[in-house]
Amino acid sequence: MSTEQLQAALAGEHAAVYAYGVVGAWTSGGDRDAATAAFDVHRARRDRITALLTDIGEDPVGPAGGYLLPVAVDGPETARALAATVESAASAVYADVVLAADGDADLRTTAARWQVDAAVRAALWSATTVAFPGAPELAAPLPSPSRS
Repeated sequence: MSTEQLQAALAGEHAAVYAYGVVGAWTSGGDRDAATAAFDVHRARRDRITALLTDIGEDPVGPAGGYLLPVAVDGPETARALAATVESAASAVYADVVLAADGDADLRTTAARWQVDAAVRAALWSATTVAFPGAPELAAPLPSPSRS
């Protein structure tokens, strides 16, 4: 197993925890509840990945001092867009972990579940879905059948 993907996933979880703090500050009601639940999920995953890396003798990457958000948040709608972006990024990172989990069925299964979970949360935040979460290169349009 390559630890590079686990370190990338950990860095992504640090960023997600930060971003959900922002999302929670700009939302209310059911959206705030969803943001709080997502915040808790990402904290738990951050802690689990930190433990995995520590258990195999790696030094887990720490959080950055601050983050440049991919979406400028100025209200509830942009907060939802930020949450959707965070979850799409998480889905992509976990797709990489699935691919790199050479021979580690438990890690591969966990990463696949986390990938799907992030994709579902992205769809809930954005009200749109993608064909292959975490693998946009697979979502290219199929060629039209030729007519002879």
